Amino acid sequence: MKKTKLMALCLVLLFLSIFTNLHVASASGNKEVKAKVMTYNIHAGIGMDSQYNLSRIAGEIKESGADIIALQEVDVHWGSRSNYDDMINKLAEKLNMFYFFAPIYDFDPLMEHEPRRQYGVAVLSKFPILKAKNHSITRLSTQDPNPLPAPAPGFLEVLLNIKGAKLSFYVTHLDFRPDPLVRHMQVADMLQIISSSKGAKLLAGDMNASPDAPELSPLFSRFNDAWSATNSQPGYTFPADNPINRIDYILTSPQITVKQTNVLTTFASDHLPVIADITIQRTKK
Repeated sequence: MKKTKLMALCLVLLFLSIFTNLHVASASGNKEVKAKVMTYNIHAGIGMDSQYNLSRIAGEIKESGADIIALQEVDVHWGSRSNYDDMINKLAEKLNMFYFFAPIYDFDPLMEHEPRRQYGVAVLSKFPILKAKNHSITRLSTQDPNPLPAPAPGFLEVLLNIKGAKLSFYVTHLDFRPDPLVRHMQVADMLQIISSSKGAKLLAGDMNASPDAPELSPLFSRFNDAWSATNSQPGYTFPADNPINRIDYILTSPQITVKQTNVLTTFASDHLPVIADITIQRTKK
């Protein structure tokens, strides 16, 4: 009789253990994961003192504690202004991060057998990059003396695995000219590309337009502006030594919660970096 009771008790305890483990596993499948995201136009590594210093850029990123960084104005063997460095590879090595580079311009070298000259946007990530693509959007080339709006690469998309949560992460750098026509087209192109992905999405970059610019309105209708969601201050990011414009953004889809957003003070570039603490719902398996 005692053995029967003991066996019954053991079975009950085993059942409770299995149920508890299943419940914990199920709960963890829905648990939010945290990440710190930055967008930073690094001005080819040239600071407000007009000096190229890639270590200074790496230091600012490291000190910020950012996990995922959207970079604009990245040179890869581009020219003397950045010492012909492969900037993104060097930054990734200094910071021990994964990376993907999406060139806007990709030219033959000035000298035979030298690497190709490239300039564009990039992402650095502490988390694995599952997929990556360099999309084309409408651009007005700065390298053509008589440019016309035409599709050109440089709209970056990566799929990241953030501790079990999947995030589609986009990096952009929109046209800088006062006429908003090209930016209107670029926003439409980006939204069409982004609409093909599912789940949590984040778009970051230098939009070269203020929050009240009509061409950015379609973005704000689809995404939450991380800065305005957590701040009442203007959040100016340009120029770094006397910021009077907000043109650098982190935009999030509804699956992402923004806890805090800050503009960091640094003269390592002509832009100030924007950093946001976010949480994402981990997807059930």
